[in-house]
Amino acid sequence: MSDTNSAKDSITFLYVEDDELSRQIMQTLLQRVMGYTKVYLFRDSDHFRERLHALPTKPTVMFLDIHMQPVNGFELLQTIRADDSYQDTIVIAVTASVMNEEMTRLQHSGFDGAVSKPLSLETFPTLVPRILNGESVWYVA
Repeated sequence: MSDTNSAKDSITFLYVEDDELSRQIMQTLLQRVMGYTKVYLFRDSDHFRERLHALPTKPTVMFLDIHMQPVNGFELLQTIRADDSYQDTIVIAVTASVMNEEMTRLQHSGFDGAVSKPLSLETFPTLVPRILNGESVWYVA
């Protein structure tokens, strides 16, 4: 196994998204296009904290849809940041709402970055390594 594959095997992603197609696109990009093996998907935000703690490995990066039910992405971020185990986890907003006001709110809420939907096959794979390197990525297409 190469060093690149070993590094990718140690990285875990979680995507919380209520739209089935968006979940499929994220999973395809991370696993099939980029070669990451640990990708977890939550189809809603119900019982988020319990489900997060039940994962076999702690996520390296969490991608949160902003406009979902029953708990929106802003509220999930508060839950994550209030948990000592996850305060330093990279949390990226994923949203179709890319108005200046929304992006400003995302930045002031404590997200580590944001990526607009729909996710792009050309762009998204270039953003993930930057996110993993700790860069604050605010990408609006």
